Amino acid sequence: MNSILISIIAMGGLGLFFSIIVAITNKKLYVKEDPRIDKLLEVLPGANCGACGNASCHDFAQKVIKGEAEPNGCPVGGSEVAESIAEVLGIESKEMVTKVAIVHCGATENIRQKRGRYIGGRTCKVADIIGGEITCSYGCLGYGDCVDACLFDAIEMVDGLPVVDLLQCTGCGQCVQACPRDIISLELFDKKKFSSTVSIACSNPDKGAVVRKYCKVGCIGCSLCERNAEDGSFYMDGMLARIDYNKVYDCEKLDVVIEKCPAKTIKKLTKETKVLV
Repeated sequence: MNSILISIIAMGGLGLFFSIIVAITNKKLYVKEDPRIDKLLEVLPGANCGACGNASCHDFAQKVIKGEAEPNGCPVGGSEVAESIAEVLGIESKEMVTKVAIVHCGATENIRQKRGRYIGGRTCKVADIIGGEITCSYGCLGYGDCVDACLFDAIEMVDGLPVVDLLQCTGCGQCVQACPRDIISLELFDKKKFSSTVSIACSNPDKGAVVRKYCKVGCIGCSLCERNAEDGSFYMDGMLARIDYNKVYDCEKLDVVIEKCPAKTIKKLTKETKVLV
């Protein structure tokens, strides 16, 4: 009985001793946090989405205070948050460059050619390992990994394709990371200034004759968009058309470019309808 009592007293004493040591160490090593960090956290969206390149909003706030991150570095918060951060820091607000997710595939469920029945895991990441069931190895697999990854409910699957709500999209980039086929990219788009944007709804770099075998709406590399635009807003990257988003919103012949595309690969994306036009 005495040995048990002695053991209990000894263990309690050790616990008290180490608690005192920890308390003293914590007090000695404590670094007072800049109060401005709490103010920044109040204005930041708190999504902890990683779109700014940091692990969390708190991490981003710390780096902003230290001058290691730009005050307008939160794409989710946009211009409003950037202005609030600048106000907390007592500096002039910088212009916020806004981006939205653009989908580069236009092959809906009824258009896709299938090479067989796929019975594996119903996610794009898993299906991409063996190619899924669609013939085009560059097309959307249609299982909605991007929808699941979106923290802001800005993407929905429509007829087998992800459709982005341009007003809801924050440009966080989670959908870009989730897509195993890299058919989603973040592109410049001023939501206040423009009512629509445009996409090359194809990611296939093969020659036109090859693309035509398994996709009716794939880019055939004809370069008509480049020639009709005449201002460099559309250009060819090998056999695949691309868009320069720094120029396309000033393109005077945009409607002509869209109309003249023989495969109808160039799509206008509107804020109002949230569908491909």
